[in-house]
Amino acid sequence: MTDPVEQPVSTPVAPPVAPPRPVTTEHHGRTRVDDYDWLRDKESPEVVAHLEAENAWTEARTAHLAGLRQSIFDEIKARTRETDLSVPTRNRGHWYYARSFEGREYGASCRVPVADPDDWTPPTPAEDASPDEPALPGEEVLLDLNALAEGHDFFSLGGSSISPDGTLLAYSVDVVGDERYTVRILDLGTHELRSDVIEGVLGGVTWDRAGENVYYSTVDESWRADKIWRHALGTPQSEDELVHHETDGRFFVGLGRTRSDRFLVIAAGSKITSEYRVLDADDPDAGFRVFCERREGVEYSLDHAVISGEDRFLVLHNATGPDFELATAPIEPTPAEQWQPLIAHDPATRLEDVDAFAGHLVVHQRSEGLTQLRILELGDAGVTDDYLVEFDEPVYTVGSGGNPAFSQPTVRLGYTTMAVPASVYDYDVRTRELQLRRRTPVLGGYDAADYEEHRLWATADDGEQVPISIVARRGSREGVGGGTGPVPVLLYGYGAYEMSIDPYFSIARLSLLDRGGAFAIAHVRGGGEMGRRWYDGGKMQHKQHTFSDFIACARHLVDTGWTTPEHLVAEGASAGGLLAGAVANQAPELFGGVVAGVPFVDNLTTMLDASLPLTVTEYDEWGDPASDPDVYDYIASYAPYDNVAAVRYPPILAETSFNDTRVLYVEPAKWVARLRATALDPDVLLRTEMSAGHGGVSGRYKAWHDRAFSLAWILDRMGLA
Repeated sequence: MTDPVEQPVSTPVAPPVAPPRPVTTEHHGRTRVDDYDWLRDKESPEVVAHLEAENAWTEARTAHLAGLRQSIFDEIKARTRETDLSVPTRNRGHWYYARSFEGREYGASCRVPVADPDDWTPPTPAEDASPDEPALPGEEVLLDLNALAEGHDFFSLGGSSISPDGTLLAYSVDVVGDERYTVRILDLGTHELRSDVIEGVLGGVTWDRAGENVYYSTVDESWRADKIWRHALGTPQSEDELVHHETDGRFFVGLGRTRSDRFLVIAAGSKITSEYRVLDADDPDAGFRVFCERREGVEYSLDHAVISGEDRFLVLHNATGPDFELATAPIEPTPAEQWQPLIAHDPATRLEDVDAFAGHLVVHQRSEGLTQLRILELGDAGVTDDYLVEFDEPVYTVGSGGNPAFSQPTVRLGYTTMAVPASVYDYDVRTRELQLRRRTPVLGGYDAADYEEHRLWATADDGEQVPISIVARRGSREGVGGGTGPVPVLLYGYGAYEMSIDPYFSIARLSLLDRGGAFAIAHVRGGGEMGRRWYDGGKMQHKQHTFSDFIACARHLVDTGWTTPEHLVAEGASAGGLLAGAVANQAPELFGGVVAGVPFVDNLTTMLDASLPLTVTEYDEWGDPASDPDVYDYIASYAPYDNVAAVRYPPILAETSFNDTRVLYVEPAKWVARLRATALDPDVLLRTEMSAGHGGVSGRYKAWHDRAFSLAWILDRMGLA
């Protein structure tokens, strides 16, 4: 299996040049000239030809890495158990699990009946079963994704959902990459499709408790989820009922069902404000009712619990403090003033989520930059105990998932470190025993003890301590601080939307570590690693902290002997691509290379155009430069595209996707054109996937080739190729 981009039709001798075609705009008395906005015309043959010419130039400039790319791909493939399966998850009368098969891009979802209702121990499928053999007796294949993807260059499963009685499966697919999904209903008795076809759906669907209707969301012209619809099975989409329309352009909407199955919940939320509507399945004629009307700056979420024999809503909210409080309320509309604290606000602990079960609650939280799972056991008198699930490693990531049953006595956990592969545990609340169910196999004799992990702290310009997670092969840095010298480091960052980039394991990363490189995550402000203040400190008019934190982390790695600027490569994707572009402008001398994936590098242009996807909903993250001259000036001060200068930049690899609806391909295309026209002796490459979306290519082998391309370029920059 070879990478198709390794066979260009011809070899260009010079990089493509985008001719400048100035467009002048004026806002708040500021004049701005954009030479390359013509690249926005996606339907233009000239634009497509330019992107293809960029791809050809990138292939020509990286042709010497073709062998290394193939080696990395082979290493990823050799380390991955291709025929594999997940730990079964119990939902009502079945155990559900996923299978993957050697040689196939996509896998299959399967189920078997529950044999003993009182036994919550998942069955152990046969790991070596061939694709034509059942992994467990009585296996039923629900979806063969490889068959569904046949004939499509791109394929993505948006979601799948079993009806409450287990007889129907609703699933959604995207075969373009624009995240507009089509829903079909599969009859699991006959394995034939029902007549229902629902198009233009965002993600998947939610069943009502009776299994007679599905609910779904659609987007407006700016790609904002603004409508919730109810579809009655067996009817055309044209007859679907509009249940809720969110008219405030800052708010997204979505719908789900509580684990208890009693309530359907419509969530409307902006970046800083929430509002929930609930439908009680015990009283459906009452319709959806607002639980607590939105109040600017107050965020909350709902789940249904039974505490001391009484139905209650769990309300996770920030009305009493920025790091959230867990409260309870009646299952009826209740103002915030009447919510009763269950876990009071604590500025040292950020409460992030809560899951309700019949006998316990699971609280997702973080403290001192680390994720934690907290168990609240329930009894007749309410909460009977409150404690953390403990792990041995000093730096790790833990979370819960795959827990659909309200009555289950166990909690399914996911756990990983930068050296320990993703692991699945079951925690039995009754016995307080933690049982390892599966650790992702890494073939070829992998041993986590061969790698060392560290938590470092860099000092930002304003004195803030910024955490760094770093992993390297043990012995590769022998003598750091008094010996043989530094090692090449790939420094990754994101820093937006309160999204935390917590430590995680990667098989592909081993191809970097085993060649002598190290991988580090800069936990910069704008993310949520250190609580809500960390997020607030890296957004809006404080966005510069995201970039200065990353630069501080880079300098710390250099100053403490971990690496040198020549061997330090920066990487970020999406909003992290903005970070990569900004630090390339602000500290080009610190890096030997920069990788920017689907990068949000032309953010001033995007935030000035309310008609573009997601712009209005992003005002609470970046500000509204069209309305506020101070916001305009602030974004203009750091926007990567607007701050390209006639200086010497490190080599840059920009990677994007033609069908991306979140960060349009035009942003990196314009950025590369301006860099090539302005920078001193620029070494800038643009690689565009012509049949992909924001998440990149589909299919695991294509994804491995894609990552092998990036890693080969990174290793070349590090001097490890």
